[in-house]
Amino acid sequence: MDFPTPDSDVDSIAPETLKSRIDAGESVTLLDSRMSSDYDEWKIDGPNVESINVPYFNFLDEEIDEAVLDRVPDDEHVTVLCAKGGASEYVAGALADRGYDVDHLEDGMNGWASIYEAHEVTDYDGSGTLVQYQRPSSGCLGYLLYDDDEAAVVDPLRAFTDRYLADAEELGVDLKYAFDTHVHADHISGLRDLADEGVEAMLPSAAADRGVTYTDAVTLVEDGDEFAVGDATVETVFTPGTRPE
Repeated sequence: MDFPTPDSDVDSIAPETLKSRIDAGESVTLLDSRMSSDYDEWKIDGPNVESINVPYFNFLDEEIDEAVLDRVPDDEHVTVLCAKGGASEYVAGALADRGYDVDHLEDGMNGWASIYEAHEVTDYDGSGTLVQYQRPSSGCLGYLLYDDDEAAVVDPLRAFTDRYLADAEELGVDLKYAFDTHVHADHISGLRDLADEGVEAMLPSAAADRGVTYTDAVTLVEDGDEFAVGDATVETVFTPGTRPE
């Protein structure tokens, strides 16, 4: 929807900047202006994050209810956020008009979901280099193992297929394998998208046993199978738990 234009201009904060503030242990106050149902399903939190949910429609009247304003701290900096960045810019402007110290999250939760960080695993003692991918918006983790001129990615996300290919290109390695450790609704796999790019897609055979439909597009692996990535060896270990595979 189109929002009225507040008198005050407000700054935006990049998702990566907000993440760095949270990681640094700064006290962060967030005003989440999404609907309560969306907020309850998914939000930014942490031990040093104070998150307040006041849906944007509470700020649409020219005279905002005092009970609403009382929920927003007026003695500290507040970052307003929404789904895509439009409502939060309006809400932040309305609060700035009333003297609050505010900015708003650029691209909202969509921007937050775009953060995908790569960190080298420093205590890895195998051959090659192991990188952990972290997506703070969902908690999903993935890995990239590379050695010599070859690489393998583990638990790739479909939203970041291009990222894995770009990272491999930047490292000067051939992305040889893509492994899914399991098939589950906790992430949308990029396995088949990478297979379309010529990467050999690897899936536990137990996933096929429970009816996964795209087994003809992947290589099914068994407990104890080994795959060479440069001088490194990836061994598949059968570890049933949250999923049978």
